[in-house]
Amino acid sequence: MVSASAEANEPVAPNRGGGPVAFENPSAAGDSTRLRLDIAYDGTDFSGWARQPGRRTVCGEIEEKLGAVVRAPVQLTVAGRTDAGVHASGQVAHVDVPAAALPDDLARLVRRLARFLPRDVRVTGISVAPPHFDARFSAVRRHYEYRLTTAVYGAEPLRARDTVAWPKPVDVDAMRAASRSLLGLHDFAAFCKRREGATTVRELQRFDWTSTGDILTAHVSADAFCWSMVRSLVGAALAVGEGRRSVEWMTALLDERQRAAAVAVAPAHGLSLVGVDYPPDGELAARNAATRELRGPIGPGCC
Repeated sequence: MVSASAEANEPVAPNRGGGPVAFENPSAAGDSTRLRLDIAYDGTDFSGWARQPGRRTVCGEIEEKLGAVVRAPVQLTVAGRTDAGVHASGQVAHVDVPAAALPDDLARLVRRLARFLPRDVRVTGISVAPPHFDARFSAVRRHYEYRLTTAVYGAEPLRARDTVAWPKPVDVDAMRAASRSLLGLHDFAAFCKRREGATTVRELQRFDWTSTGDILTAHVSADAFCWSMVRSLVGAALAVGEGRRSVEWMTALLDERQRAAAVAVAPAHGLSLVGVDYPPDGELAARNAATRELRGPIGPGCC
């Protein structure tokens, strides 16, 4: 947390002449500016993205520090909420901030936040969002990666927080075949923890595996994800890779209309949100409308 004494003694931003000067107090300003925030974090010590009373969350940390910097309460809207332990290198959020609170060069705001935020979360970029930009509803696809190692000694120490130890032989070709069989627009109810009012129909656009030595990485992209979907997809593919299930079993799960008890959810810490795609600026309003019409109420966009 930013202590009162730290905030009082901290220069707020460099001015045009190079010396310290505070951002203007926006309390009387009526106009706001929508900002796009690009965000990365190590999710190990967070209770997920979404703000929760009494718990340390990514959203809570950023809202607290950014609010202190601009001297106004702020509320983030995120592209995809991630669960406890899940990481991100390409998370996107938007926030409406009083215009008078912003420096001319938004890189100064990035540097200022770097001084306040804890080491396990970074705002890597800030830009003025184009008209109609909504981090959640404007997104056309999200990209996740799941990383594991089959090394007999487990994960290397420097990657232990984002790599799952899976010291069992797996048939990667069988996993690839099973993963390909799920591509397309389907009801993924078997892979999702159902949320009231939320659809489980998704378009899975990529699900494949790359291997480098003992490291296996699943690459998963879709227009959106329902709760626990990515880790359930990975868990099912690993069951095929170990020979406990067949490719046909994996494909048949698409016929299920409720969560399949036979599908194991892979551990959270192997998963990272690595990117979010958006349409050209001129198509943002149409994308927002289409997303709301087709999806209705949307639950967490994570994994």
